[in-house]
Amino acid sequence: MATGEATEDLVIYHPNREKAGSKATKAGTILLLIATAVLIAIITIGGWASLEGAQVISIFFILVFALMAYFVAKWNRGVLPLASAFAILLLVFAAIAAPGWFDRDATGYHNPGLPPSLIGMLTVILIPVSVVLIIFAMRGFAQKWNVEIEMSQDEYNRRRRSSNGNGYRHAQTSG
Repeated sequence: MATGEATEDLVIYHPNREKAGSKATKAGTILLLIATAVLIAIITIGGWASLEGAQVISIFFILVFALMAYFVAKWNRGVLPLASAFAILLLVFAAIAAPGWFDRDATGYHNPGLPPSLIGMLTVILIPVSVVLIIFAMRGFAQKWNVEIEMSQDEYNRRRRSSNGNGYRHAQTSG
């Protein structure tokens, strides 16, 4: 390409985003991030009276996981290690908190909005969901969603025609 040529007809193509495995990993990661945020929300709302100041931390986790789901939906690979780190932290919190919720299911304790045994079960469910989220996020990070190929619009169209439209659907114009 000549150096004096205008760059207006250049497109940026992300080949790794078109693979079926990448799409499945992205969808699974988004689903797990949303499921984690929903589980935390149910646990927080159901045990609001018994959380004793931890409501702020729970709301923070809900917002962070929802925001990370949004960024993963936009193919942002940078939040995937952060999602794994927060999932590890949440896994530790859930493993420590779960027995306490089951202990509250005895006489003499003030019951929160939901039965303590149900909140304990949701907290236990949060543990494997966090483990699977860690696996999916790291798998997505290894798929290198950020790889870009810069090509002219003509080359992009030529490759798209030669591959019968497979693999070259979402190019971005550079500029």
